[in-house]
Amino acid sequence: MKFTLTLCIAAILMASCSDMSNHSNRLSKEEKKEGFVSLFDGESMEGWHPYNKGKSASRWTVVNGELYCDPKSKQEPVDLVSDNSYENFELRFEWKISAAGNSGVFINVVEKPGVPAAWASGPEYQLLESTHPDYVKGSSKMPGCIFGFTRQENPAELKPLGEWNESRITQQNGKIEFFLNGVLTTQQDFTSQSWQDSVSKTWFKEWPEFGKHTQGHIALQDWAKGISFRNIRIKVL
Repeated sequence: MKFTLTLCIAAILMASCSDMSNHSNRLSKEEKKEGFVSLFDGESMEGWHPYNKGKSASRWTVVNGELYCDPKSKQEPVDLVSDNSYENFELRFEWKISAAGNSGVFINVVEKPGVPAAWASGPEYQLLESTHPDYVKGSSKMPGCIFGFTRQENPAELKPLGEWNESRITQQNGKIEFFLNGVLTTQQDFTSQSWQDSVSKTWFKEWPEFGKHTQGHIALQDWAKGISFRNIRIKVL
């Protein structure tokens, strides 16, 4: 009887933990009314695949309702890419990074032979933990910036290590806005000559697909430190 009761309690606790881990990936009533859809169900990798590798194994896995990139995995490093592509959209997501971690979210990503990784086509929403050496206020490598291009328009603070940060990306007709924890950090027009001029002054000019597109896949960056995502949802505008 005691053994049976123990099993029942364990089953209840497991079910409760599963419900809690998935709760954060459920759309609110308001989000559903606004037209958001979830890009991560908290349980599976459905809707995502490794860049240029189809539905193959990777470092990416689902742990406790989080889409997690395990740096200790023996799998080859590869970015995770959405199955669908998007043009005009609002993307919302939460992320939690390890100490000194460095990662990113790419938009307008192109998948095809000859393009080696997501960064070779899609501009990057930079994710960075505050103890990383690149975390220098006023630089173009701060979180919420377009990596290597823009600086924070308004100072945005990270949540304490171990807590979830909230980010938002909007794009309409090639014009984008980045937000970090409710603060507008970046604006850019990917259709402008000034954007193309800025690309031509960086090493990204060596990659002919970079920054040329206003439609494409969303990609999550694999890096040397652990990174987790949840509450990934999108609304087509």
